[in-house]
Amino acid sequence: MKLDFRHATAADIPLLLTLVTAGYRGERSRRGWTTEADLLDGQRIDAEQLAADITAPQSVILLGEQDGQTIACAHVCVQADAGYFGMFSVWPELQGQGIGKQMLLRAEQIARQDFNLTLMRMMVIEQRQELIAYYLRRGYHLTGRHSPFPYGDERFGLPRRDDLRFAILEKPL
Repeated sequence: MKLDFRHATAADIPLLLTLVTAGYRGERSRRGWTTEADLLDGQRIDAEQLAADITAPQSVILLGEQDGQTIACAHVCVQADAGYFGMFSVWPELQGQGIGKQMLLRAEQIARQDFNLTLMRMMVIEQRQELIAYYLRRGYHLTGRHSPFPYGDERFGLPRRDDLRFAILEKPL
């Protein structure tokens, strides 16, 4: 399944809200392997953050499309000395078909070629060992650094447990 790519616009925000939520939260997310439904309830992203990411300098919300339909997304931006990769979502029913690999490679290309960066960084909920293993297989490594989960900020979800934190992964580009 070969993807076409484009950058999101404000008109894509409603679709992005649905796609990102479907990939991580609620019952639909359980159809794929990226679900966080056992860890978090609530939303994964809000419209205001999406609008800010779409219009920010050195920031792209990448859309992966097939036959004109958006089937995946990811956010790529410059954060300090590295590219940052996040908000990575594929419709749950389509996961496991190589879509994510294509999205990740294109995001790395944007960071390297468009933003002239030599390092990509991401944060993954530490309890998501299967997801961390996915990134390790693609050349990322655990840095040993962590970032706290934003407890109390419902924009990032409603935690179902009190031990969440993010592992920071990096990959030279």
